[in-house]
This record gives sequence, C-alpha cells and structure tokens, in this order.
Amino acid sequence: MQIEDNVALKPYNTFGIEANAKHMATCTSVDDFNELRGWKNFNTSPKLILGGGSNILFTKDYDGLVIKNDFKGIELVEDDGENLVIKAGAGENWHQFVMHCVSNGYAGIENLSLIPGNVGASPMQNIGAYGVEIKDVFHQLTAVDMSSGEEVIFKLDECNFGYRESIFKNTAKDKYIITSVAYRLKRTAQFNTSYGAIEQELENMGVTELSISAISQAVINIRSSKLPDPSKIGNAGSFFKNPVVPVELADKIRKDYPNLASYPIDTAHVKLAAGWLIEQSGWKGKKLGDYGVHDKQALVLVNYGNAKGIDIFDLSEQIKVSVKNKFGVELEREVNII
Repeated sequence: MQIEDNVALKPYNTFGIEANAKHMATCTSVDDFNELRGWKNFNTSPKLILGGGSNILFTKDYDGLVIKNDFKGIELVEDDGENLVIKAGAGENWHQFVMHCVSNGYAGIENLSLIPGNVGASPMQNIGAYGVEIKDVFHQLTAVDMSSGEEVIFKLDECNFGYRESIFKNTAKDKYIITSVAYRLKRTAQFNTSYGAIEQELENMGVTELSISAISQAVINIRSSKLPDPSKIGNAGSFFKNPVVPVELADKIRKDYPNLASYPIDTAHVKLAAGWLIEQSGWKGKKLGDYGVHDKQALVLVNYGNAKGIDIFDLSEQIKVSVKNKFGVELEREVNII
C-alpha cells in the first residue's frame, strides 16, 4: 500500500473537476487500512473516503488524505432456496453488482439499475429509485472504525435510514470506512412497476411477461434517456433531494400550478419533485459557459468541459434562491460539497 502526494482527482470524480489531493492511498483490505493507520500523519491529516466519486463536488484542492475505498468481492452468504443474503465489497461498482444479481435471478434491487457509484455509498445515501430504497433490502454492513481500526457490524435498525439519509451522513460521518454491505434478496420477485414510467416503458419494449431483467432494462432505458453519461458530460446525477414539505404548502403551490406532482409521505407531509420546481423556475437547459443545467433533467447540473467546482456550486446556490423565492421551498443538496 502506497501513499502518493499531490494526486490529481479529476479521474476520481464523475463531475470531471480539476482538483488535487495533498495525499492519497488506495485500500483493498482491512490490512491495507490498518497499515495506513500507522502512517505518521494519519491522525493529524483531514481524511476523505472516496468511492466511485459520483456524489461529490470538489470546489478546491483537498488539503489532507484521500482514502480510495477499493474493497472488492461478491459472495452469496445465505440461501434457503427462496431468501438469500448476498454480500459485496464497498468498492464494487453498484450497477455491475445489480447486473450480477439480475443475471443470477436474485430479485429486489432491479429497480436500482444504472445508479452511479459504488456499493459502499448505497447505505450511506440510502439510495433509491422507482419505488425501492436500500433500507427495503438492507441486511447489514461491515465497517472499520477510523480511530481504533476495529471492525464493526451495523444492522438495519442501527443505520437510522431516512430519505437519502443514514447515520453515516450525520452522527457517524467520517468515523468509519465501510468495507462490505450485505443485502436480503429473493428468488421469487415482487415486481414494482407502478412508479415513474416503468409500465409505459415495458409496454414500449413489448414485454408481455414480467421479469426482473425486463424491469432492470426498462429502468436502464428510462435513466439513459434522461440522464447524461458521466463519461461524456461531467455530472453527479441528481444534485438536489426531492423536498418534503407540509401539505398546506403543497396545496398553496397547486392553486397556481395545478399540475404540481406530489407524493404522500404521511398525513402532514408530501414529497415534491425538485426537478419540476427547478424547471418551473426557468433553469432547465440553461448553459453558463462550460457548465449549466441539463436540458433533459433539471435535477442534473453538468460540467460541459473545464468548469470549476466553485462555479457549479454557485449555480446550485442561485437555483436554491430562485426556487425558494418562487415556491417557498428550500432545496437541499444531495451531492457532497468539498
């Protein structure tokens, strides 16, 4: 395991932002990490755990140690013929892991196809799409305590999952490095096609018999049609969370905008589509030099070439102010700002 100095981070973030790390090391095992903990500057350096780099925006160089999480491996650890537990290393690519499950007939995460990033980010963000969230299939994860080097297991009820939230984004932030995540899946699928445009896409595909592979492909088709490929246009997927607001505020907005889309959360709150709010505020497709808002999905901020991270951050600030002024809704960033 090698510690490198002054490392360019552009290849390690899907926004394609130019930034440097003062120090960087890649860990593929717990032994690697514990060796890194013995480095003379480990305790005094700021530390950033970096996975697939798909949920991060660098606005400046990182004056500390970037730890690239590259724990690999996929293992079927339990299987009773119907219910199974499958474990994946935190450094595994998420979509490739989903494809592995789909090809083996393991049902439960097919609706989460083509989400960018690595396995380790899935519980941190409680990633979700098309009616499924990680909390619905989560079994447990293994992590290493950054300060002691001890391995710790987190069960479902210990992760405090919420909407794009978990304990690893608040009280346990920067305290652990996730090494593997285990999921509870099934051999008999319970199809979830009611969310978004899945049913319409399945019809367009000519699907007459549902399968997890058909649903996965439908999700891939939908996401591909709306979201830019990070290898071609720098982006981090959805930049903002869909806001949860009081029912009264949603009703107030609907008086002027009858086509407002909302999804019930509980008796007092509904979730609104952040992309719709941004589009109605006039930002969809807006290009400001080398960066802007994607023309097919207003939730996605993009780097068209050589944009600076601070430019994209400032754009997100302008969007937040605009939506707040127009609708009284406070948007929250989903992307981590460094």
